[in-house]
Amino acid sequence: MKILKPPRLRKGDLIGVVSPASPPSAQEKIDKGVQYLERLGYRVRVGRHVMAQLGYLAGTDEQRADDLNSMLRDPEVKAVFAVRGGYGTPRLLHRVDYRAIRRHPKIIVGYSDLTALQLAIFRKTSLVTFSGPMVGVEMWEQIDPFTEEHFWRVLTSAARVGVLANPDEQRAIVHNKGAASGRLLGGTFSLLMSLIGTPYFPDLRRSILVLEDVDEAPHRVDRMFAQLNHAGILSKISGLVLGVFTDCVPTDPTKPYLTIDQVLQEAMHSVTCPVLANFQYGHIPRKLTLPIGLRARLDARRGVLEVLESGVSAGRS
Repeated sequence: MKILKPPRLRKGDLIGVVSPASPPSAQEKIDKGVQYLERLGYRVRVGRHVMAQLGYLAGTDEQRADDLNSMLRDPEVKAVFAVRGGYGTPRLLHRVDYRAIRRHPKIIVGYSDLTALQLAIFRKTSLVTFSGPMVGVEMWEQIDPFTEEHFWRVLTSAARVGVLANPDEQRAIVHNKGAASGRLLGGTFSLLMSLIGTPYFPDLRRSILVLEDVDEAPHRVDRMFAQLNHAGILSKISGLVLGVFTDCVPTDPTKPYLTIDQVLQEAMHSVTCPVLANFQYGHIPRKLTLPIGLRARLDARRGVLEVLESGVSAGRS
């Protein structure tokens, strides 16, 4: 498989801002997010429909896809940043101009609902994308310094990404010892599961699979792990990394339940590969940026996840 890498981001480059999922709650989040990027020396173009609203969607599917494809097709745009996640990105996958992505590979950033788009892009084009902070979530207020430093280093340097190390106060937890190598794939668990059985689901064989989620009741996470197991996926991956499962609490705590920690511990009975947990990635302010599709090595003996190559190229598309 020939992996596509986008050119690294340079000061003065044009960043496109789009809302492929839900709209931001206020125009202020767009304005301040754009100001943040401009202070760093980038030019910014905001999609026409970023503040459109159709229920929980940022406008119609046609509007959201038009904004996204306009940025993907424009060779002047060097990066496309999502405003936020929410809901609706999977509805666009058949509308994405994958040919434009292959013609003009560029940095694509987002997480949460954007997981569906990023995995589909990797499946269709082999382009490396970045599961990282978004304009209307982390960037519009005071972005965490740890998050900020790691994010911009990955996008602007053509050096090998190297070890994805937790903040000092957060220790990684080893479930299954051992070491493994593979392509780094994954993201928000529920979005990954929504792609199973579709032409947008990447080949997870021999991958290092990273999973996290937010606002999912423990019984739903339990069901997703059972489906991964029954689909034969857990037996085919090389390694498993568990990010942070944020606000994954019972829907009705007055009834018998399992905690999310219990569910994750139970799920490990179905996994024989090396496993690293409490990896600081997901719906949390202080997090690592995950380069989707790069070769990585998981050493669960030492509690280390290392990316073996750069996420961006030194050249220009």
